[in-house]
Amino acid sequence: MPQDPAAALSALLRASSIQDHDEILKAANAAIKVNKTDVASQHTRIVALLKLDRFDDALRAIAEGGTKLNALCVLEQAYALYKTNKLDDATSVLQAAGLEKKSFSHVAAQVAYRAERFDDARTIYSRLLDADDDTDEENDLSINIRAAAAQSEWLGYSFMNPPPIQESDGFEVCYNAACACIARGSLDEAANLLQRSIRLCDASDDLTQEDKEAEMRPILAQQAYVHAKTGKLKEALELYRSLAGADDEDPDLTVIARNNLLAMEPTVENPYVLERKFAMLEDDGKASKLFKHQSNILRRNELVVSLQTSKAAGVKSRTAALLDQAEHPTTAADISILSVLNAAASTEGVTGKQLIRNLQGLATKRPNDIGLVLTIVQIQLNNHNAGSALSILESFLERLEKAEAPKAHDARFSPGLVALAVALNRAQGRESCAKVELVKAAAHWQTRPTSSASSLLEEAGIELMKSSNPQDLQLAGASFQRLFDEQQGSDIAAAGLVASFAASNPSAVQTHLANLPPVEALIEGVDVAALLQAGVATVAKPTQANKRPATQEPSDKSNKRRRKIRLPKNYVEGTKPDPERWLPLRDRSSYRPKGKKGKKKAGETQGGMVKEEETLELVGGGGVKVEKAPPSGSKKKKKGKK
Repeated sequence: MPQDPAAALSALLRASSIQDHDEILKAANAAIKVNKTDVASQHTRIVALLKLDRFDDALRAIAEGGTKLNALCVLEQAYALYKTNKLDDATSVLQAAGLEKKSFSHVAAQVAYRAERFDDARTIYSRLLDADDDTDEENDLSINIRAAAAQSEWLGYSFMNPPPIQESDGFEVCYNAACACIARGSLDEAANLLQRSIRLCDASDDLTQEDKEAEMRPILAQQAYVHAKTGKLKEALELYRSLAGADDEDPDLTVIARNNLLAMEPTVENPYVLERKFAMLEDDGKASKLFKHQSNILRRNELVVSLQTSKAAGVKSRTAALLDQAEHPTTAADISILSVLNAAASTEGVTGKQLIRNLQGLATKRPNDIGLVLTIVQIQLNNHNAGSALSILESFLERLEKAEAPKAHDARFSPGLVALAVALNRAQGRESCAKVELVKAAAHWQTRPTSSASSLLEEAGIELMKSSNPQDLQLAGASFQRLFDEQQGSDIAAAGLVASFAASNPSAVQTHLANLPPVEALIEGVDVAALLQAGVATVAKPTQANKRPATQEPSDKSNKRRRKIRLPKNYVEGTKPDPERWLPLRDRSSYRPKGKKGKKKAGETQGGMVKEEETLELVGGGGVKVEKAPPSGSKKKKKGKK
């Protein structure tokens, strides 16, 4: 009698811990063929498909299984959706099922990490770590928490007071901590952590040689990046060439290594050859699962190479389509970079004043484009027109303030724009305007999440803390309180709270005083007397050369300009100058006109005959002078007869 397929499947599952999933799948299909309503066999088939990485087939089997199977395979369905990159559907399935079970929480954390919701992933992992009783899982959860924190650092969300590295931590913890340091810009600390991670990985007894090589590759990639950023180009190129040339099962790492190698190659190639290489790299990137900030870099490099090959029209159309899909104003770095590339492609290589006019015409079409406005401001600064740059920025900020959308206000008071406005105002000597800008920004972020504006609140609190105005001190204390609450006890926020409320409300800062170091420990080894004797160094304020001083000291010297004496070319020193030198040429005694008309006219002026006048008396008195007729020289003789 042939064996029952369901019984054969059960026996196969109980056979050994190391199972052949192909055999299990065949047995499950045979059992389902006999009994299509066997839910256990259907569940076994789905698990076998997942083990064989056939995730689309697993989803199709779940959809065909009916309601009862769907209720049984919620975890399997969420995992298959996660592996097929259907992250929104996986999130919906998990939210409907709830995260009470630990397995559901693990999958939910992985989905949030892949969807670049790193804060949610970090929160789920932290909750699992707090509720964990299994010591074997604690190390993995710590690694994942640091990985989520490092990715958040790349997006600009800084986590204060990260947990210190312990001696017992493995190479994975050191690697993730190094990635967070790289994102913050702490390259020296990152280099030390990466070197320690390499040593720990090489000395691990739990890994085979192949596993060590696989784990070492991402560490070396980050080490090459640190070398490139610190100026060690030769070492960076050697590492990138070794990583880009080797065959690797990780397509993400290969694409990143090849991109960085193309960007750093010292040889100047034909731009069309470089474009072909980037096109091949882009094709490889389609099969990889890069994070958004990584794929944005690949797209930016490809657009820059297209500009170098005189394909401005294509770059203009592509970037314009992407900008039309974005919601403006936005502080996203990738959208701002697209705006810069679109401006470069639209201006058609013009320079000077025509460039500014073209960009301003483009700004009228996109009035809320932050990247375009920053481009115009940067060009004005390059042309040493700081006043025009500040005027353009202030007009744009005022336009954002008048907008009704809440996102426009958040963009208006984003840390980058506020920092630029403060820097330009201080460069122009407008300290009061810079302070007003910080006050308005601090007031704006009092009622909003400060994850993206922690640096701005810290700088605004420090500036307001210098004021003697009680309202400014109150706002500074409120800013530091927000930082202290959201950053889980930051030392800087605690010190700011004490400095802000020490004079007005000492009881509110008593709890923070014990956590601050004493003053004696801070000034230990400082010669106060020498500092006081040396005086206080001050920064010279920029002078405005166009303005005259309000008062001027009287001067004995005359400011009247003396005319330079001009002498004729043939002048001989000691000779008496001609007294008629100032008269017109025709009025001088030496003037001799030419021609008959000239000689006749000369008779009426110099050298001519003097006309006689006589006065005729009038009847009513007085007289009139008239010219006397000249006497005739000879009388006519009468003709006589011959």
